[in-house]
Amino acid sequence: MRILPAPSGTGIVFRRTDLDRFEIEAVSLNVARVSYATSLMKKGVLISTTEHVLSAFIGMGIDNAIVELDNLELPILDGSALPFVEMIRKAGIRKQRRARKYLRIRREVEMREGNKFIAVYPADTYSVSYSINFPHPLIGKETFQVELTNGSYLKHIAPARTFGSRQDEQAMRNMGLIRGASSENCIVLTRDGIENGPLRYPDEFVRHKVLDLVGDLALLGKQILGNVVADRAGHAMHTALVSRILRDKTLWEEVTFPGEDAPSASPRSTEAAAGSSM
Repeated sequence: MRILPAPSGTGIVFRRTDLDRFEIEAVSLNVARVSYATSLMKKGVLISTTEHVLSAFIGMGIDNAIVELDNLELPILDGSALPFVEMIRKAGIRKQRRARKYLRIRREVEMREGNKFIAVYPADTYSVSYSINFPHPLIGKETFQVELTNGSYLKHIAPARTFGSRQDEQAMRNMGLIRGASSENCIVLTRDGIENGPLRYPDEFVRHKVLDLVGDLALLGKQILGNVVADRAGHAMHTALVSRILRDKTLWEEVTFPGEDAPSASPRSTEAAAGSSM
């Protein structure tokens, strides 16, 4: 995998170098399927597990980049967004001349499915409040709130790793999932503990859900200005919220901050190529 710089207005584009450099834009229109990860598809070409790198782009304020890869799935690395953040920081970030366009929420949107809930409310910044409730002695109910400004993403969200249960492993592998999962790239839960501790945060589980949410909402195609609230949501509801917002243009407006009224008000691209291999 390589991350390459891109001109203003490009957005985030995935490029399959093994398939004649076929390109798939990271937008809601290209969402293919959502279960334990978010996949994109265009004209039958698939890109799987996009949420971690997209989350890193939002967290680092990257609007324009090309992600080259030679397979259908992005590298899982350590199961968090931190390796992607480090790639971007090492390559450098260039501030571009065109003013960044934000998608500002004008009216609240709420969605429920059983005991699952997700909503976004008007706000002048991007903030997230996420709650989870897992029947595991080390998780249970967790809630985390964060405003994605002033380096808070790197400090509080990027290092949070994905997690899974040893008891569910075989069933998921039988479905063709988690084929690359190991104790090196996820938190492995046993019935009453963790195989590969320690945790990076006491509430690392809910923080990873915030990481996933930020990556999935990147499929709006622009950085959002709004307060997102989620309770036991998951990838399917994250992407359903994206679709709901984009279907109704009365829910949002496109805004720019040509002066210094908003942090990082100009779009950014990676300065040079950053690479990673698995």
